[in-house]
Amino acid sequence: MYVPADAIELANEVLEIADQNNYTLAAAESCTSGMISATLTEIPGASKSFDRGFVTYSNLAKTEMLDVPAEMIVQCGAVSEEVARAMAEGALDNSDADFVVAVTGIAGPAGGSKGKPVGLVHFAVSSKHYPQVHESKIFATMSREGVRAATCEHAMIMLIEAMTQKTYHVIE
Repeated sequence: MYVPADAIELANEVLEIADQNNYTLAAAESCTSGMISATLTEIPGASKSFDRGFVTYSNLAKTEMLDVPAEMIVQCGAVSEEVARAMAEGALDNSDADFVVAVTGIAGPAGGSKGKPVGLVHFAVSSKHYPQVHESKIFATMSREGVRAATCEHAMIMLIEAMTQKTYHVIE
């Protein structure tokens, strides 16, 4: 699996913050299909802070593993704020993690629509310590690999922000 170099740097920071604060982490992934978990576990010693990853690519997996209501998926669509939030809460409830990041999106190249274009990703971070946070991004004009890599990087940034309660700025 391709793991973006920028995401590895961010994962180092995520794990350092988690280690310093005795936080544990989990990920609930759809469009990245394990890339966030793989990126975190590229770092030696990640097992001290990383509890588990849920790869819930199918709607059934979201329901069975994360307790996302099937009716919600039908009503809102798998790629929605509601489902991302439910995925994060389900991962928090089904793990020992203090912080969870969840992602669901349309990596492409097909599958988009006028209301939900290719590149749309919903992110949610749930925590035992702070209120849940949701963001959506549209990674337009990117390849499938690019959307997945950008999603992984943004998930790391959201974890950093959640654990530090500070806005993280990436200088590009």
